[in-house]
Amino acid sequence: MSEFRGYIVRRTIYAMITLFLTITINFFIFRVMPGDPVSIMVSERILKPAVVEEVRAMFGLNLPLWQQYILYIRNLLIGYLGYSFHWKEPVINVIMERMPNTILLMGVSTIFSVIIGIVLGILAAWKRGTKIDVTILTSSLTFYSLPVFWIGMMLLMLFGYYLGMFPIAGTMSRPPPEGFFERILDILHHMTLPAITLTLISYGEYTLLMRGTLLDVLTQDYIVTARAKGLPERRVLVRHAMRNALLPTVTAVAISLGFIVSGATLTETVFSWNGVGRLIYDAMMMRDYPVLQGAFLIISISVILANYVADIVYGILDPRIRYGGQGA
Repeated sequence: MSEFRGYIVRRTIYAMITLFLTITINFFIFRVMPGDPVSIMVSERILKPAVVEEVRAMFGLNLPLWQQYILYIRNLLIGYLGYSFHWKEPVINVIMERMPNTILLMGVSTIFSVIIGIVLGILAAWKRGTKIDVTILTSSLTFYSLPVFWIGMMLLMLFGYYLGMFPIAGTMSRPPPEGFFERILDILHHMTLPAITLTLISYGEYTLLMRGTLLDVLTQDYIVTARAKGLPERRVLVRHAMRNALLPTVTAVAISLGFIVSGATLTETVFSWNGVGRLIYDAMMMRDYPVLQGAFLIISISVILANYVADIVYGILDPRIRYGGQGA
């Protein structure tokens, strides 16, 4: 137990160091971007230079870079992510307004991707070398390699424009339908095509990972011993092979869950889905540094936290990890 506590402490320290470095990079990377946010907010041909400087001072852009950094860190410690240049309201409000839409879209697509990927990966490994295996591998690699925006536009053109089965834009109809359940169904109707798009490009990763890991596990000595004892092949697969084969998938799923809050910028842009991904794109075009910094900070925290949880879960599931040093 003491070794496990030491393992958790080390992982916690690594996570804190990673978070600090991410926060620092998150601050400076947007300061080296081309363009000036003030020139987008106001026009110097209309406002006097003194007024423009007042705007810079209001957002702290007239301070030296190191002072801006100290102010940025101090604001983070009190939970203040800044004030949006473009939307003219606190960054946290701008992000949280879009967050539920992104979590819904990414959460649903991630769940379906993981389930479909794991099932197809197990089936492909079990039927290795057969037509089923070849078909699963070919389809997985095909969808995995296709550009997400192309798949989105093809689905949008076929099912949205020509067949008229799904809306071609938006998160909800305008005006929105009356009634709670009617609104839920309307959102799900709008979400169908972007969710299918994200699922198609994502499930192949889990399929290939699960297939490769399971094939490797099936060659281990304990699997050979289980077969030599005369155990049914299905029991060997389910009771002995799948548990260890799922360990790398746990890490991949944890990382994917960490990115749920980030949204899918291209997919949300193609389908005009009002989420964080579309927000990042709009903020990039507007040079809205506070929104970009706030969005990337929340994304970074979620990914670091997801990796941290994955490390702990991996340590619990895999008894071969040596918490005292080598395996950690």
